Amino acid sequence: MAEPSVKICGLQDVEVLKSMINLPVDHIGFVFAKSRRQVTAEQVASLIPILKEWDSTATPESVGVFVNPTMEELADILQSASLDIVQLHGQESPEFCLEVKRRFGVKVYKVLSIKNNSDIEGSDLVDYKGALDGLLLDTYDPIYGGGSGHTFDWKQIEPYQTWTKQEGIPLIIAGGLHPDNVGDLLEHFQPDGVDVSSGVETNGIKDIAKIRAFVERVKR
Repeated sequence: MAEPSVKICGLQDVEVLKSMINLPVDHIGFVFAKSRRQVTAEQVASLIPILKEWDSTATPESVGVFVNPTMEELADILQSASLDIVQLHGQESPEFCLEVKRRFGVKVYKVLSIKNNSDIEGSDLVDYKGALDGLLLDTYDPIYGGGSGHTFDWKQIEPYQTWTKQEGIPLIIAGGLHPDNVGDLLEHFQPDGVDVSSGVETNGIKDIAKIRAFVERVKR
């Protein structure tokens, strides 16, 4: 089985990014949606070149996190910030996802927010066949949709994992992950990747010691 990918999300700071350049991180996430971690296209345009300085064998891919953006918003942002992946966190349709891929030449990851103890609807994915390059599961948050800092019931992963395997795309798990629980997730559910934001922060600020510990737990 391939080594799981790691995404560190919610980066805003040049110094934090520079302190990470010897770590085997696969994706760096920048939040354009409303959030305390929200960034501008100009900020991200200045951060993306740092990814080219990475010490590991591969340069991390840049991921922009959006909730129900318009094509015009995406066009404006992508003109300044050359993202590799657009991660869609809202109610974006399969047609919208395909159009983003076609128009901008980026990969598209769709996020599904999982409510604990909810019935799993396999049918909500059928229409996305062929439209996605990755699927991300996050804990439902009534205000922001995701980024709640809480885990969901991981037993709900299985049907989504079946679908992504059929599609040949990665399944990435987010929601309440941190250095002390990510090993448990990987051991019992074997997702293709993990995504962390608040779980590697101290008082709302990215903490390089926690980032290092998280990456080591995933990549060991």
